[in-house]
Formats: sequence, structure tokens, C-alpha cells
Amino acid sequence: MGLDRYTIIELSQDAQATVIPGGQPMLLQAGEEVVVTQTLGDSVTVQTAMGYLVRISAEDSAALGLIKPIAETVIKNDGPFDLEQVLDQLKNVFDPEIPINVVDLGLIYLCQEELLADGSHRVEVKMSMTAPGCGMGDVLKEDARTAIQSVPGVSDIDIELVWDPPWGQDRMSEAARLQLGMY
Repeated sequence: MGLDRYTIIELSQDAQATVIPGGQPMLLQAGEEVVVTQTLGDSVTVQTAMGYLVRISAEDSAALGLIKPIAETVIKNDGPFDLEQVLDQLKNVFDPEIPINVVDLGLIYLCQEELLADGSHRVEVKMSMTAPGCGMGDVLKEDARTAIQSVPGVSDIDIELVWDPPWGQDRMSEAARLQLGMY
């Protein structure tokens, strides 16, 4: 079941949420009405009646009436390792405020793999946030880790938040700039 933007939903059960951009946890109560503002990747961004913008993870999306994660791209965890699949999976991780994935937004500074002795792969990612004060860093790191874990042949993942060089709009892909009207 997909959700349209600006749909008003009454929560059917309590749901754990994360306040954007601070990153603080917030418990939303069953019966509370929220307005859907973004449904990209495996999470949903909603606005509460008190005006808070919060992110609800795929695990808690049942409170919105969803029975499965929103992301449509699924990779079976078999077959040979391919670094392109890692990047493809990272394209399912979205900034909760900006409707652009972390790859096209330019938040992925490094994505490389190392072949391990057992034939599996270690993936190292260095990523940033659009602002150093963004409290969503740990949330997006975990989203990235979950996405990468679905790639065949990955046995170890190291994700680091970096701030140098600082993120700037020049890191965005052309498609992302066009989508946001930044010609």
C-alpha cells in the first residue's frame, strides 16, 4: 500500500518516530492524526498535529496502515558481489526533508569494497549530511547499513560520517538539481 503526499492518517497503533532535523526520539500515540509529507525509500516523513516533522521507519510503518516496507527495489541476497548494487541500494536511502536519495544528493563521499579472505566483501562508506548540526546522521547511517546488508557477498560494513570537505549543493547530481529546480 503506498501513501500519497499530504494524506491525513490516523495512527492505528503507537509508533516510534524521530524528530527532524534534531534526531530526538518521539512516541506517536495511537489515534493521533499525522500528515504524510514524504514516502520515499523505506521510511515515511509526517507532520504531527503539533507541527513537528518526524520520520517513521519501515519497522513502525504498520501504524500508518502499511504492511510491508515502501521501497520497491529488492535485491536477493545471493549471486556475485557487485559494487554497483551497493550504490543502487543506497539510492533507496532518502533524506527525510529533501526528496532526494543520499547518492544523488551527494552525501556519499566514498564507497569502496575490500575482498576478504573468506571470499566475502567488506564495504566502506564515508558519508556526510547537508549540515553539520543535522541530528539525522545516525538514522541515515543505519538506513545505509540496512540497504547495503541486502547486497550479495557483503559480510562487513563500515560507515563513517565525515564533515571534510563540507557538503555543498555542487555535490548534487544534475538530476537532483533539476528535480529541486536548481538549474
